[in-house]
Amino acid sequence: MSNDALALRIREALTIVIDPELGKNVVEMGLIYSIDCDDEGTVAIAMTTTTRGCPAAAFLTDAVRDCAAGVEGARDVDVTLTYDPPWTPDRMAS
Repeated sequence: MSNDALALRIREALTIVIDPELGKNVVEMGLIYSIDCDDEGTVAIAMTTTTRGCPAAAFLTDAVRDCAAGVEGARDVDVTLTYDPPWTPDRMAS
């Protein structure tokens, strides 16, 4: 499986992770900034939350990590929370 194919399968899997504030999935909301995979199955995900200090930040990062780790081919998953660039509603899928 190519690295791009693994990243795509992870992105698809992440649609089950729901932001408790808005009730939409993290992909649809544009909270997932990048998914990078290497040949060994190491996965690096950069994501954000709707606001700094979001009370659901730990829940969302853990849920994204656990969900991605459940995808076949993913071996070691690291999730980084970033606010650069800050999230805005225009990042949401239409």
